[in-house]
Amino acid sequence: MVVRRSKKSRYMRGSRTHGWGRVGQHRKSGDRGGRGRVGYSKHKWSWTVKYAPDWYGKHGFVRHPSLVLKYTTINVGELDEISNSLVENGLAISTDDVISIDLGKLGINKLLGRGKVTKKYIISVYKASKEAIRKIEENGGKVNLLGEE
Repeated sequence: MVVRRSKKSRYMRGSRTHGWGRVGQHRKSGDRGGRGRVGYSKHKWSWTVKYAPDWYGKHGFVRHPSLVLKYTTINVGELDEISNSLVENGLAISTDDVISIDLGKLGINKLLGRGKVTKKYIISVYKASKEAIRKIEENGGKVNLLGEE
């Protein structure tokens, strides 16, 4: 049967209690077991078990942050743009027409393939995408992967 709480006040405008007996009986939130989300772990626990079983407790496994490797990345296009300044600052070595860069010393552990490569590079890095390796090697360079030793 339909609950008619909202309609009761429409036709009992002249009465003091709107059919709820003593004055305080329907005044506050005692009939609902508290206001809002109260009691889900106490007197409304059976509702929680039935309708929201995932609200409490731990779910899944979280690895310790020291075990999870966070990748700091750079694209080959960005590397191509900053390569001259790296050589000037002594962070990369230029021999003949080949620039050797150790990305591990720069704090970068993954090389990605976005952008254009205009020079020859020998890059040492922990990990690299297939596209990045392809672009470097197409230009006559080489990628040394340290993660696959």
